[in-house]
Amino acid sequence: QVHLVESGGGLVQPGGSLRLSCAASISILWFDSTAWYRQSPGTQRELVALITTEGNTRYSDHVKGRFTISRDDAKNTVYLEMHRLEAEDTAVYYCTGDREHLTLTEQNEGLRSTYWGQGTQVTVSS
Repeated sequence: QVHLVESGGGLVQPGGSLRLSCAASISILWFDSTAWYRQSPGTQRELVALITTEGNTRYSDHVKGRFTISRDDAKNTVYLEMHRLEAEDTAVYYCTGDREHLTLTEQNEGLRSTYWGQGTQVTVSS
């Protein structure tokens, strides 16, 4: 079974920092890309940051320059460093991993192309 488990969320004051972690139950490099999404009440889930196997990164305009996505391959973990947090960053943050092409063996084993974690709440408030 493949699992992604997020941690590191919590309550932080505006201007503060948090680091989120996403630990995978398999080699993180099995995924072609891993990403962080977030969702606040009444809004659609949005992409925050993404990192490919090659280490290429992409950020939403809302977080560019404040957030950094990184990966520790030895620990099979993806991180999201968040700085200068704003009230608008309040949301549930989800980790996701995508594998573009499953082999026949992987399909037969019931593996999926996309996996999501359970989410971790980030609240930015004074």
